[in-house]
Amino acid sequence: MFSIAAIVVISGLMIYGFVLIGQIFSNNTKFSEEEVYVHIPTDATYAQALDSVKPYITHLDRFEMVANKMSYPANVKSGRFLLTKGMNSYELVKAMRNNIPVKLAFNNQERIENLAARVGSQIEADSTSLMNSFKDSIFLKENGFTEENILTMFIPNTYEVYWNTSADKFRDKMIKEYRNFWNKERAASAQKQGLTPTEATILASIVHKESVKKDERPRIAGVYLNRLKAGMPLQADPTVIYAKKKKDNDFNQTIKRVLYNDLFLNSPYNTYKVVGLPPGPIAMPDITALEAVLNPEKHDYIYFCASVERFGYHEFAATLAEHNVNAKKYSDWISSQGVTR
Repeated sequence: MFSIAAIVVISGLMIYGFVLIGQIFSNNTKFSEEEVYVHIPTDATYAQALDSVKPYITHLDRFEMVANKMSYPANVKSGRFLLTKGMNSYELVKAMRNNIPVKLAFNNQERIENLAARVGSQIEADSTSLMNSFKDSIFLKENGFTEENILTMFIPNTYEVYWNTSADKFRDKMIKEYRNFWNKERAASAQKQGLTPTEATILASIVHKESVKKDERPRIAGVYLNRLKAGMPLQADPTVIYAKKKKDNDFNQTIKRVLYNDLFLNSPYNTYKVVGLPPGPIAMPDITALEAVLNPEKHDYIYFCASVERFGYHEFAATLAEHNVNAKKYSDWISSQGVTR
Protein backbone atom coordinates (compact mmCIF):
# COMPACT_ATOMS: atom_id res chain seq x y z
CA MET A 1 0.00 0.00 0.00
CA PHE A 2 1.15 3.51 -0.79
CA SER A 3 2.01 5.70 2.14
CA ILE A 4 0.40 9.08 2.53
CA ALA A 5 3.75 10.69 1.66
CA ALA A 6 3.97 8.71 -1.57
CA ILE A 7 0.45 9.70 -2.48
CA VAL A 8 1.28 13.35 -1.85
CA VAL A 9 4.41 13.10 -4.05
CA ILE A 10 2.54 11.36 -6.84
CA SER A 11 -0.28 13.89 -6.63
CA GLY A 12 2.24 16.71 -6.73
CA LEU A 13 3.93 15.24 -9.77
CA MET A 14 0.59 14.82 -11.48
CA ILE A 15 -0.37 18.42 -10.75
CA TYR A 16 3.02 19.61 -11.99
CA GLY A 17 2.59 17.51 -15.10
CA PHE A 18 -0.81 18.98 -15.79
CA VAL A 19 0.54 22.50 -15.26
CA LEU A 20 3.53 21.76 -17.49
CA ILE A 21 1.35 20.35 -20.22
CA GLY A 22 -0.92 23.35 -19.90
CA GLN A 23 2.03 25.69 -20.31
CA ILE A 24 3.38 23.80 -23.31
CA PHE A 25 0.07 23.58 -25.15
CA SER A 26 -1.47 26.95 -24.24
CA ASN A 27 -1.42 30.10 -26.38
CA ASN A 28 2.06 31.65 -26.33
CA THR A 29 1.78 34.41 -28.93
CA LYS A 30 1.41 38.15 -28.35
CA PHE A 31 0.74 39.65 -31.76
CA SER A 32 -2.63 40.98 -32.87
CA GLU A 33 -2.34 40.00 -36.53
CA GLU A 34 -3.64 36.64 -37.68
CA GLU A 35 -0.15 35.71 -38.87
CA VAL A 36 3.39 37.09 -38.95
CA TYR A 37 6.57 36.02 -40.69
CA VAL A 38 9.90 35.65 -38.92
CA HIS A 39 13.14 35.77 -40.91
CA ILE A 40 16.19 33.90 -39.64
CA PRO A 41 19.43 34.82 -41.44
CA THR A 42 21.78 32.24 -42.96
CA ASP A 43 24.11 30.68 -40.34
CA ALA A 44 22.19 32.32 -37.48
CA THR A 45 22.94 31.14 -33.95
CA TYR A 46 20.26 30.08 -31.50
CA ALA A 47 20.65 33.42 -29.72
CA GLN A 48 20.04 35.28 -33.00
CA ALA A 49 17.01 33.13 -33.78
CA LEU A 50 15.68 33.80 -30.30
CA ASP A 51 16.08 37.56 -30.80
CA SER A 52 14.08 37.31 -34.02
CA VAL A 53 11.20 35.36 -32.52
CA LYS A 54 10.88 36.78 -29.01
CA PRO A 55 8.94 39.94 -29.99
CA TYR A 56 6.06 37.63 -30.91
CA ILE A 57 6.14 35.34 -27.85
CA THR A 58 4.42 35.96 -24.51
CA HIS A 59 6.39 33.52 -22.33
CA LEU A 60 9.91 33.13 -23.66
CA ASP A 61 10.85 30.68 -20.90
CA ARG A 62 8.14 28.27 -22.02
CA PHE A 63 9.27 28.52 -25.62
CA GLU A 64 12.88 27.86 -24.63
CA MET A 65 11.93 24.89 -22.49
CA VAL A 66 10.14 23.26 -25.44
CA ALA A 67 12.90 24.33 -27.86
CA ASN A 68 15.50 22.54 -25.73
CA LYS A 69 13.35 19.42 -25.49
CA MET A 70 13.01 19.43 -29.28
CA SER A 71 16.77 20.06 -29.85
CA TYR A 72 16.06 23.30 -31.68
CA PRO A 73 19.12 25.24 -30.33
CA ALA A 74 21.46 22.79 -32.09
CA ASN A 75 19.38 22.70 -35.28
CA VAL A 76 18.49 26.30 -36.10
CA LYS A 77 17.23 26.71 -39.67
CA SER A 78 17.51 29.87 -41.72
CA GLY A 79 14.62 31.11 -43.80
CA ARG A 80 11.14 32.58 -43.58
CA PHE A 81 8.79 31.10 -41.01
CA LEU A 82 5.06 31.57 -40.50
CA LEU A 83 3.66 32.11 -37.00
CA THR A 84 -0.10 32.19 -36.54
CA LYS A 85 -2.05 33.82 -33.75
CA GLY A 86 -2.75 31.46 -30.82
CA MET A 87 0.12 29.01 -31.43
CA ASN A 88 1.44 27.19 -28.38
CA SER A 89 5.13 26.67 -27.65
CA TYR A 90 5.24 23.27 -29.32
CA GLU A 91 3.60 24.66 -32.48
CA LEU A 92 5.94 27.66 -32.47
CA VAL A 93 9.08 25.50 -32.39
CA LYS A 94 7.63 23.24 -35.06
CA ALA A 95 6.84 26.29 -37.22
CA MET A 96 10.44 27.45 -36.93
CA ARG A 97 11.47 24.33 -38.81
CA ASN A 98 9.17 24.89 -41.79
CA ASN A 99 10.78 27.28 -44.27
CA ILE A 100 8.01 29.03 -46.21
CA PRO A 101 8.81 30.06 -49.84
CA VAL A 102 8.41 33.63 -51.05
CA LYS A 103 6.20 34.49 -54.03
CA LEU A 104 8.78 36.72 -55.70
CA ALA A 105 7.50 38.98 -58.46
CA PHE A 106 9.16 41.48 -60.77
CA ASN A 107 8.26 43.29 -63.98
CA ASN A 108 8.72 46.64 -65.72
CA GLN A 109 12.26 47.07 -64.39
CA GLU A 110 14.13 49.67 -66.43
CA ARG A 111 17.68 48.53 -65.62
CA ILE A 112 19.48 45.58 -64.07
CA GLU A 113 20.14 47.81 -61.05
CA ASN A 114 16.40 48.28 -60.56
CA LEU A 115 15.85 44.55 -60.82
CA ALA A 116 18.55 43.82 -58.22
CA ALA A 117 16.93 46.30 -55.83
CA ARG A 118 13.49 44.79 -56.44
CA VAL A 119 14.65 41.22 -55.85
CA GLY A 120 16.84 42.27 -52.91
CA SER A 121 13.77 43.69 -51.17
CA GLN A 122 12.11 40.26 -51.27
CA ILE A 123 14.90 37.81 -50.35
CA GLU A 124 17.89 37.72 -48.01
CA ALA A 125 20.48 38.47 -50.72
CA ASP A 126 20.97 42.23 -51.01
CA SER A 127 21.15 44.26 -54.22
CA THR A 128 24.96 44.46 -54.13
CA SER A 129 25.47 40.70 -53.96
CA LEU A 130 22.83 40.22 -56.65
CA MET A 131 24.52 42.74 -58.97
CA ASN A 132 27.88 41.05 -58.46
CA SER A 133 26.32 37.70 -59.31
CA PHE A 134 24.43 38.98 -62.37
CA LYS A 135 27.55 40.64 -63.78
CA ASP A 136 30.00 37.87 -62.97
CA SER A 137 32.25 37.72 -66.04
CA ILE A 138 32.49 33.92 -66.10
CA PHE A 139 28.72 33.51 -65.89
CA LEU A 140 28.17 36.10 -68.63
CA LYS A 141 30.67 34.47 -70.98
CA GLU A 142 29.40 30.93 -70.39
CA ASN A 143 25.80 31.97 -71.12
CA GLY A 144 26.37 34.40 -73.98
CA PHE A 145 25.41 37.62 -72.22
CA THR A 146 27.10 40.97 -71.67
CA GLU A 147 26.73 43.53 -68.90
CA GLU A 148 24.66 45.59 -71.34
CA ASN A 149 22.14 42.87 -72.19
CA ILE A 150 22.00 40.68 -69.05
CA LEU A 151 18.54 42.09 -68.26
CA THR A 152 17.23 40.06 -71.22
CA MET A 153 17.80 36.90 -69.16
CA PHE A 154 15.01 37.73 -66.75
CA ILE A 155 11.49 36.78 -67.77
CA PRO A 156 8.93 38.85 -65.82
CA ASN A 157 6.75 36.56 -63.75
CA THR A 158 6.02 35.43 -60.21
CA TYR A 159 8.48 32.84 -58.92
CA GLU A 160 8.52 30.68 -55.80
CA VAL A 161 11.88 30.88 -54.05
CA TYR A 162 13.08 30.53 -50.49
CA TRP A 163 13.83 33.80 -48.69
CA ASN A 164 17.33 32.59 -47.79
CA THR A 165 18.21 31.84 -51.43
CA SER A 166 21.70 33.15 -52.20
CA ALA A 167 22.40 35.58 -55.04
CA ASP A 168 24.10 32.88 -57.14
CA LYS A 169 21.29 30.37 -56.58
CA PHE A 170 18.70 32.96 -57.55
CA ARG A 171 20.67 33.81 -60.70
CA ASP A 172 21.01 30.12 -61.58
CA LYS A 173 17.27 29.65 -61.16
CA MET A 174 16.65 32.55 -63.52
CA ILE A 175 18.89 31.12 -66.25
CA LYS A 176 16.90 27.88 -66.03
CA GLU A 177 13.65 29.84 -66.36
CA TYR A 178 15.13 31.70 -69.33
CA ARG A 179 16.00 28.45 -71.08
CA ASN A 180 12.53 27.06 -70.35
CA PHE A 181 10.92 30.16 -71.84
CA TRP A 182 13.11 30.14 -74.94
CA ASN A 183 12.06 26.69 -76.05
CA LYS A 184 12.49 25.43 -79.61
CA GLU A 185 9.24 27.00 -80.77
CA ARG A 186 10.01 30.51 -79.48
CA ALA A 187 13.63 30.35 -80.64
CA ALA A 188 12.37 29.35 -84.11
CA SER A 189 9.89 32.24 -84.11
CA ALA A 190 12.70 34.67 -83.27
CA GLN A 191 14.89 33.20 -86.03
CA LYS A 192 12.01 33.61 -88.47
CA GLN A 193 12.17 37.34 -87.76
CA GLY A 194 15.93 37.33 -88.22
CA LEU A 195 16.58 37.70 -84.50
CA THR A 196 18.27 35.84 -81.68
CA PRO A 197 16.38 35.51 -78.36
CA THR A 198 18.48 38.36 -76.94
CA GLU A 199 17.78 40.59 -79.95
CA ALA A 200 14.08 39.72 -79.81
CA THR A 201 13.99 40.80 -76.16
CA ILE A 202 15.81 44.06 -76.90
CA LEU A 203 13.31 44.86 -79.64
CA ALA A 204 10.44 43.83 -77.36
CA SER A 205 11.66 46.32 -74.76
CA ILE A 206 11.22 49.09 -77.33
CA VAL A 207 7.78 47.82 -78.32
CA HIS A 208 6.87 47.62 -74.63
CA LYS A 209 7.85 51.26 -74.07
CA GLU A 210 6.13 52.48 -77.24
CA SER A 211 2.64 51.34 -76.28
CA VAL A 212 0.71 50.16 -73.24
CA LYS A 213 -2.00 48.89 -75.58
CA LYS A 214 -1.35 45.19 -75.84
CA ASP A 215 -3.54 44.78 -78.91
CA GLU A 216 -1.42 47.33 -80.79
CA ARG A 217 1.99 45.88 -79.98
CA PRO A 218 2.10 43.32 -82.86
CA ARG A 219 1.55 46.18 -85.33
CA ILE A 220 4.33 48.28 -83.76
CA ALA A 221 6.63 45.25 -83.78
CA GLY A 222 5.85 44.88 -87.48
CA VAL A 223 6.92 48.48 -88.12
CA TYR A 224 10.28 48.01 -86.44
CA LEU A 225 10.92 44.71 -88.18
CA ASN A 226 10.12 46.39 -91.52
CA ARG A 227 12.68 49.08 -90.71
CA LEU A 228 15.33 46.54 -89.70
CA LYS A 229 14.81 44.58 -92.92
CA ALA A 230 15.06 47.77 -94.96
CA GLY A 231 18.27 48.82 -93.22
CA MET A 232 16.59 51.91 -91.79
CA PRO A 233 17.33 53.31 -88.34
CA LEU A 234 14.62 52.38 -85.84
CA GLN A 235 14.17 56.04 -84.79
CA ALA A 236 12.45 54.98 -81.58
CA ASP A 237 11.80 57.83 -79.16
CA PRO A 238 11.94 55.56 -76.08
CA THR A 239 15.55 54.71 -76.92
CA VAL A 240 16.42 58.41 -77.05
CA ILE A 241 14.79 58.91 -73.65
CA TYR A 242 16.83 56.01 -72.28
CA ALA A 243 20.00 57.43 -73.83
CA LYS A 244 19.40 60.83 -72.21
CA LYS A 245 18.70 59.29 -68.81
CA LYS A 246 21.85 57.20 -69.11
CA LYS A 247 23.94 60.20 -70.20
CA ASP A 248 22.58 62.28 -67.29
CA ASN A 249 22.94 59.31 -64.92
CA ASP A 250 19.43 60.10 -63.75
CA PHE A 251 16.81 57.45 -64.36
CA ASN A 252 14.34 59.14 -62.01
CA GLN A 253 13.71 62.07 -64.33
CA THR A 254 10.44 62.20 -66.23
CA ILE A 255 10.68 62.90 -69.97
CA LYS A 256 7.36 63.18 -71.78
CA ARG A 257 8.65 64.81 -74.93
CA VAL A 258 11.73 64.16 -77.05
CA LEU A 259 13.29 67.41 -78.24
CA TYR A 260 15.02 67.94 -81.57
CA ASN A 261 18.43 68.33 -79.93
CA ASP A 262 17.97 64.98 -78.15
CA LEU A 263 18.10 63.22 -81.51
CA PHE A 264 21.80 64.04 -81.81
CA LEU A 265 22.89 62.47 -78.52
CA ASN A 266 26.02 60.36 -78.97
CA SER A 267 24.89 57.06 -77.53
CA PRO A 268 24.63 53.48 -78.80
CA TYR A 269 21.05 53.65 -77.47
CA ASN A 270 20.11 56.56 -79.73
CA THR A 271 18.44 54.73 -82.62
CA TYR A 272 18.11 57.97 -84.58
CA LYS A 273 21.90 57.95 -85.04
CA VAL A 274 22.70 54.23 -84.82
CA VAL A 275 21.27 51.74 -87.31
CA GLY A 276 20.07 48.47 -85.82
CA LEU A 277 19.26 47.48 -82.28
CA PRO A 278 20.81 49.10 -79.20
CA PRO A 279 23.31 46.97 -77.22
CA GLY A 280 20.80 46.14 -74.52
CA PRO A 281 17.14 46.45 -73.56
CA ILE A 282 15.74 49.83 -72.50
CA ALA A 283 13.40 48.09 -70.04
CA MET A 284 12.18 44.65 -69.08
CA PRO A 285 9.50 43.78 -71.65
CA ASP A 286 6.46 41.88 -70.52
CA ILE A 287 5.31 38.67 -72.17
CA THR A 288 2.85 40.40 -74.52
CA ALA A 289 5.63 42.57 -75.94
CA LEU A 290 7.84 39.51 -76.43
CA GLU A 291 5.03 37.63 -78.14
CA ALA A 292 4.36 40.67 -80.35
CA VAL A 293 7.92 40.52 -81.67
CA LEU A 294 7.73 36.77 -82.18
CA ASN A 295 4.34 37.02 -83.90
CA PRO A 296 4.25 40.48 -85.52
CA GLU A 297 1.50 41.84 -87.69
CA LYS A 298 2.40 41.68 -91.38
CA HIS A 299 1.92 45.03 -93.13
CA ASP A 300 3.69 47.74 -95.16
CA TYR A 301 3.82 50.39 -92.44
CA ILE A 302 7.16 52.09 -91.90
CA TYR A 303 6.08 55.03 -89.71
CA PHE A 304 3.83 55.72 -86.74
CA CYS A 305 3.19 58.44 -84.18
CA ALA A 306 0.87 58.98 -81.25
CA SER A 307 -2.79 59.50 -82.10
CA VAL A 308 -4.60 62.63 -80.93
CA GLU A 309 -7.97 61.02 -81.53
CA ARG A 310 -7.46 57.61 -79.91
CA PHE A 311 -5.32 58.40 -76.89
CA GLY A 312 -2.91 55.66 -76.03
CA TYR A 313 -2.92 54.37 -79.60
CA HIS A 314 -0.93 55.37 -82.69
CA GLU A 315 -1.49 56.38 -86.29
CA PHE A 316 0.44 54.29 -88.85
CA ALA A 317 1.67 55.21 -92.30
CA ALA A 318 3.40 53.51 -95.24
CA THR A 319 4.84 56.73 -96.71
CA LEU A 320 6.72 59.68 -95.25
CA ALA A 321 4.13 62.12 -96.64
CA GLU A 322 1.34 60.35 -94.73
CA HIS A 323 3.46 60.23 -91.61
CA ASN A 324 4.28 63.94 -91.76
CA VAL A 325 0.57 64.76 -91.68
CA ASN A 326 0.04 62.56 -88.62
CA ALA A 327 3.18 63.86 -86.91
CA LYS A 328 2.14 67.51 -87.35
CA LYS A 329 -1.24 66.78 -85.75
CA TYR A 330 0.50 65.30 -82.73
CA SER A 331 3.12 68.06 -82.51
CA ASP A 332 0.44 70.75 -82.63
CA TRP A 333 -1.63 68.99 -80.00
CA ILE A 334 1.19 68.40 -77.52
CA SER A 335 2.35 72.00 -77.90
CA SER A 336 -1.19 73.15 -77.10
CA GLN A 337 -0.97 71.16 -73.88
CA GLY A 338 2.07 73.14 -72.75
CA VAL A 339 4.33 70.06 -72.60
CA THR A 340 7.92 71.23 -73.06
CA ARG A 341 9.81 68.20 -71.74
